[in-house]
Amino acid sequence: MSKHKFLVAVAVAIGVAAGIPGSHRVAAQPGEHGGPGEHGGGKEPPGKPEVVELNLTPSSAQLAACMPDARVDVTVRLTTDLRGFDVFHVQATGLPPDTTFTVFLIEQAGPPFGAAEYIGDFTSDDHGMADNTFRLIVAEAFASTLVDGHRVRVDLNQVGAWFADPTGDDFCLGPDSPVTPFDGDNEAGVQAFNSANTTPLPAP
Repeated sequence: MSKHKFLVAVAVAIGVAAGIPGSHRVAAQPGEHGGPGEHGGGKEPPGKPEVVELNLTPSSAQLAACMPDARVDVTVRLTTDLRGFDVFHVQATGLPPDTTFTVFLIEQAGPPFGAAEYIGDFTSDDHGMADNTFRLIVAEAFASTLVDGHRVRVDLNQVGAWFADPTGDDFCLGPDSPVTPFDGDNEAGVQAFNSANTTPLPAP
């Protein structure tokens, strides 16, 4: 082999090894080893998680009049099949300042509410803004109980938020407002917001 041909052959070999454009190296395909991937092995889960958005509104006309600028948005990323839980994000503005709300998945948006599951709290700052994220199963949430000796499943496809403190609603309803059991210490105010006016969570 001539010296010229030898140098050309070496240059091509170096280009192939380095992956230089024009060296005819085949790029790694999605799913091949060595590529990025959430679960290792370079393989991404198929598709993207479904996202459900809900706008919670005041539970009564009186509360709506007392909180005219209130907005409570809930975004749920349905990732249970991928991660074993969904991501429930609540973001709110226009709330009474420095007030805590308890959040429940419920059978019915309004009274008598039916079965309920306590999932977390969010608290407004001194500007009436709040933000929190919960990780739990949302899309397939249900309550299981006995009715006349038979086990019954109740799907929890609605969302409600209560004033966590019995006095939290006094600014609107006065000091004689009802005390409800919708908090961990069994004493809360009335329901402040619910999902009655928005699309419910998807059925399992």
